Amino acid sequence: MSERGWEAVHVDELDSIPVAGVVWHPVRRRLGIEAFGMNAYTAEAVGKQIVEEHDESSLGHQEVYVVVRGSVTFTVGGEKLDASAGTIVFIRDPQLKRVAVAETADALVLAVGNAPGRAYEPSPWEPAFAAAPLLDAGRYDEALELFAEGLREHPGNPSLLYNLACAEARAGRTDDAVAHLREAIAGDGRWAERARTDPDFDAIRGAPGFPA
Repeated sequence: MSERGWEAVHVDELDSIPVAGVVWHPVRRRLGIEAFGMNAYTAEAVGKQIVEEHDESSLGHQEVYVVVRGSVTFTVGGEKLDASAGTIVFIRDPQLKRVAVAETADALVLAVGNAPGRAYEPSPWEPAFAAAPLLDAGRYDEALELFAEGLREHPGNPSLLYNLACAEARAGRTDDAVAHLREAIAGDGRWAERARTDPDFDAIRGAPGFPA
């Protein structure tokens, strides 16, 4: 983060992190933005998702997507929109399902969002996304520190706890993984179903205390 009160970065200088079926380029984390969420996205190939299919019902965020370059097809609430560079898509209703697909190889989308009337808090998915390349590289201590950072901001968040358990299982920290998985399920029982088939837990399914 710059100490001079402002900073500039080109989108091509941002980290490129393949995760959740898209390529995430963290803007908020790179610049240290505290007032709102902002990220850039590209796709792994033409015809692939550039915005993953999701809604914002859990966070209540309104979102703006700006097509910075290239061409993208959005589907919002079942309606399709062909969006060329310069198109701004505002999704007022957090409940609406949205997804976008890259139609050109150079497509890049900028996303900005926050919940109306609420002070901004970094989204709990950010640490998990940022940790993904570290886990793939076997840099487990650095990845686990990102989860610790996220849990300091979102104590007891079931999603973060679940992804932390996945990371610990991959790192061979079986007892910690089981404990955090049980804590995640206690906070939101839906994680139990996912854990049953998640390959991250294959090596520790027989561990004492692993949820049946």
